[in-house]
Amino acid sequence: LAALRLAEAALLSLGSCAFEDSACGYQWDYAHLPWTLHGEGHYISVDTSYEGEKAVLYSPDLYSEEWSCVRLIYQIATTSETSPDPTRLNLYLRQEGESFDRLLWSAKEPSDSWLIASLDLMNSTKKYKLVLEGEMGQDKSASIAIFEIKITPGYCIECNFEENHLCGFVNSWNPNVNWFVGGGNIRNSQSILSKDHTLDSALGHYMYVDSVYVKHFQEVAQLISPKTTAPMSGCLSFYYQLKQESSIVFTVYLRDASGFYEEIWKTDTALSSNWTLAEVDFVAPYPMEVIFEVAFNSAKGGYVALDDISFSPVYCSNQTGSPFNPANAGCNFEEDLCDFYQDQKDGPGWSRVKVKRNVYRAGDHTTGFGYYLLANTKFTSQPGYIGRLYGPTLPGNLQFCLRFYYALYGFFKMSGTLAVYIFEENHVVQEKIWSVLDSPKGVWTQAEVSFKKPMPCKVVFVSLCKSFWDCGLVALDDISLSLGSCQAADLLLLSPGECTFEKDECVFTQKKRGRGSWHRRRGPTPTSYTGPKGDHTTGVGYYMYIEASDMVYGQRAYLVSRSLRGISGKQCLTFFYHMYGAGTGLLSVYLKKEGDDEEIPLWRRTGEQSISWLRGLIEYESDKNYQIIFEAIRGVSMRSDTAVDDILFQAGPCLEMEEIQFSSGYPESLNEIEY
Repeated sequence: LAALRLAEAALLSLGSCAFEDSACGYQWDYAHLPWTLHGEGHYISVDTSYEGEKAVLYSPDLYSEEWSCVRLIYQIATTSETSPDPTRLNLYLRQEGESFDRLLWSAKEPSDSWLIASLDLMNSTKKYKLVLEGEMGQDKSASIAIFEIKITPGYCIECNFEENHLCGFVNSWNPNVNWFVGGGNIRNSQSILSKDHTLDSALGHYMYVDSVYVKHFQEVAQLISPKTTAPMSGCLSFYYQLKQESSIVFTVYLRDASGFYEEIWKTDTALSSNWTLAEVDFVAPYPMEVIFEVAFNSAKGGYVALDDISFSPVYCSNQTGSPFNPANAGCNFEEDLCDFYQDQKDGPGWSRVKVKRNVYRAGDHTTGFGYYLLANTKFTSQPGYIGRLYGPTLPGNLQFCLRFYYALYGFFKMSGTLAVYIFEENHVVQEKIWSVLDSPKGVWTQAEVSFKKPMPCKVVFVSLCKSFWDCGLVALDDISLSLGSCQAADLLLLSPGECTFEKDECVFTQKKRGRGSWHRRRGPTPTSYTGPKGDHTTGVGYYMYIEASDMVYGQRAYLVSRSLRGISGKQCLTFFYHMYGAGTGLLSVYLKKEGDDEEIPLWRRTGEQSISWLRGLIEYESDKNYQIIFEAIRGVSMRSDTAVDDILFQAGPCLEMEEIQFSSGYPESLNEIEY
């Protein structure tokens, strides 16, 4: 057994570390707080005894063509339970050819003992590093310890129960019945089996639950897997033994983040005294836990044992057909209506329209000069009018998050003028899942709603015109659908390299703060007839802008990114800018490469452009580390508030190109709607 353990230790894959006598090739970033290796305690830690905000630890170069599971055993210790700026441990993936690290996982819960986190890493042909970041927060005596990092091939829901951390599986504690570890030569219960399944030996381990201490009818024991962290579908298999004197119910469930249970397997045999293989099709498009549940009816119930849980990305049954792709159920209306349609009986309630850039009427949400849908137009505004827009059919029994942008004009009472219904496939059952209450007039506002229906269904957007005197315009754009609840989607955070300014200034800093600097703001700017009414991200969030009334003509303000990793090949920078106001000055974007004095101009706009947020696209290259600089120059009058929002850095060329990188002035035709 000792030889087996030694061989196992020698086989520890690259990137795994127990921090016994070395950091296994992990290095810390000397620009931040130092990590301390405690060889005798087998852990590495950082605490607040030094001044600093965070500590960074990164792995050697790793490579994984197959799926792998990262298990992290850690502890966060703090003195105060709640803090506005808590101590956090973050795990990032730094992929070759990417300027930004992708956040995989984050934890802030303090604990008295170690905890385990399990994360699935999808297969990739690129080299990568794991980056651990400890944020110390406001707590004066906080510490973060990492006991072990283990990278194993396969999936995190797989387990043979041979290791003491049990792969992150946990027992849901019950006073009377619980899952225990069996085997390993421990004779501590009459229901222990002579051998496990993995090693077929008395030294091997398995999980078991028995009925010895059952006190009540229907006592339940639950063994809960770690949450899946990447979309998975295929075949889940496991071995079990079941001995019963009175009825035992052994069931396997999936549980999503909102606590919804779905039964996927149940025992059909009364007895299986040998290890029996069970296989079940398993689909987890969003984070799910697998729950092995045993329900007993009496103290003479018997026992269930479980071992060797494994997963294969190939379905057990001969299932064919591709999984549902939610990307096909959205639309930005730039080309056509996608898979949305209108019923001929209703008449053409929604029109696809486009507004040229102007200073009176906002354009679409996607680019500021593209297409969107408009209901209650001059052709249809009669009292009692209803316009319905039907979406494509969605499969049942999946959790969805629907997001879309809407803008309302000319209504006295806004409530109920736009609503979203779910029509079940027969069109008989319909349920209202959202309706507008109030929103800033003429501002693109984001709405989001989660729903789950057992049967296939459609999303239907309904605009309502109650009376002739109160019949304004309803605009709709950028409908998107994702799997999982909207709250779960928010937890996964933004894509790396995206800055919406909702929480802070992200990777950007100011050359100097003060009157002549960029300000983070929500809602309209203080001066009328200039600046945005709301942000681009949600309509009610934050953006960055210059306040012209605090500056003098020709004064400059700089928004500078931190140093970004250079990569070979083209990169694409997308952002939204707002230049409305008769006295608007200049907005320019520059690239500054490390070691170079000169700033390379990439893009410029001069003068008033539109009352809308407009999209800017820039393609650039830099194999050296570099910074991106947004420079705004105040124009001739105080009506020159200039704003930016939703900045996104992406590797690879831009999928579309802007016609003009450097332009001035203002388009000729104003306020024309094209139908």
